[in-house]
Amino acid sequence: MKVQISEDMILNCMRCGFCLPACPTYRYKQVESASPRGRIALMRAVMEGKLDVLDIAGPLDTCLGCRACEPACPAGVTYGAILEQGRAQLNQVRPLPGVVRWAYRWLLGTPGGIRFSAWALWLYQKLRLNALAHRLNLVEKIGGKGLADMERAIPPVASPARRAARKPAYPAAGNRRYRVAFFMGCLSDIVFFETNQNAIEVLTGLGCEVVLPAGQGCCGAVHSHAGEHELAVAQAKRNIAAFETSGCDFIVSTAGGCGAALREYDKLLADDPEWADRARAFSSRCRDFSELVEQLGPIPMGDMTGTYTYQDSCHLRNVQKVAAPPRNLLKSMPGARFVELPEADRCCGAAGTYMITQALLSDRILDDKAQKVAQTGAATLVVANTPCHLEMLEGIQRAGLADRVQVRHIADVVAEAMRKAPAAGGSH
Repeated sequence: MKVQISEDMILNCMRCGFCLPACPTYRYKQVESASPRGRIALMRAVMEGKLDVLDIAGPLDTCLGCRACEPACPAGVTYGAILEQGRAQLNQVRPLPGVVRWAYRWLLGTPGGIRFSAWALWLYQKLRLNALAHRLNLVEKIGGKGLADMERAIPPVASPARRAARKPAYPAAGNRRYRVAFFMGCLSDIVFFETNQNAIEVLTGLGCEVVLPAGQGCCGAVHSHAGEHELAVAQAKRNIAAFETSGCDFIVSTAGGCGAALREYDKLLADDPEWADRARAFSSRCRDFSELVEQLGPIPMGDMTGTYTYQDSCHLRNVQKVAAPPRNLLKSMPGARFVELPEADRCCGAAGTYMITQALLSDRILDDKAQKVAQTGAATLVVANTPCHLEMLEGIQRAGLADRVQVRHIADVVAEAMRKAPAAGGSH
């Protein structure tokens, strides 16, 4: 499937420059080609035949894809879609390495691949092969500095026995209010299995029946961002088919990036007559975990004394337009003191696979973010997206803050607060 850059989308850009202050890469590089406006101009030159797409590979590769430019744009330019079109066109002449496409297609693209990846990572840690790899610097030699940094940040993962104990459905506690289909994700479920389980515990505790549709796979975000349009479409169709018979009121994800991809299936499949209506029905039911939990409130919580801060997920904030719910949940916890993180709306440098493929710039962004976390004095940094979680774990460790700052997902924090809630009818 040949993907072209949309002339209509490109021409919407008025070159006003409102996107420049919002763009992290422009902030660090201070060159036009590192800005959304500059990248759009370059893609227009390709569209008009003035440049070859290979000439603009660098600017396309170094874009975070955080989409902070979209809320800043008075013309409503859909930069994320333009970027993905540009990368897809680039891939037609500069394909991704075969091993990367295989990983996208199978390891992260199928239920079996995700299960295998989870088992292999657990075994790698269980046999302490990670310690050997660290001593010999094997991961960096094989996959580069970015992959090595990410691997070191991965916490102990759930065992196969723990995963096997997961049920396909969980009843609501008390009267059922909603039926929720839970999107597990690929990296989210491989690395942060317990976070997903905690989210299910919270939802059932608030009156939701939770089902985990069989056959679901990766959301396709990693494929879209890499310009692998066909693989992204295949993932969307797989997930729509898996979820549409669930009879659910909502589809919930714990990862801001995954949720953004799910919510944009309607755009991804808008021109497919067989799938367009099915995609619209799917996307209309998608909610972020924090968004639905806030809606389900008030939430019974116990003492959570401590100082908390929160780092936005770019795609949760800029695409899903969810910024207040995680903050409101943290502020509502008894004993909690919430401190706003300076520039919380700016990317942490994770940006999906960016922290692997563009490690040097990612690290600059991350190190600045870690210093801002330190300035808050918070003991807990809360996140709402899987790559952000790994990136901030790495950043906190590298900044020497690991002994005084925890990095936790909002679902883990809310689950703990609910477990601490006084028993109904007990003393308060």
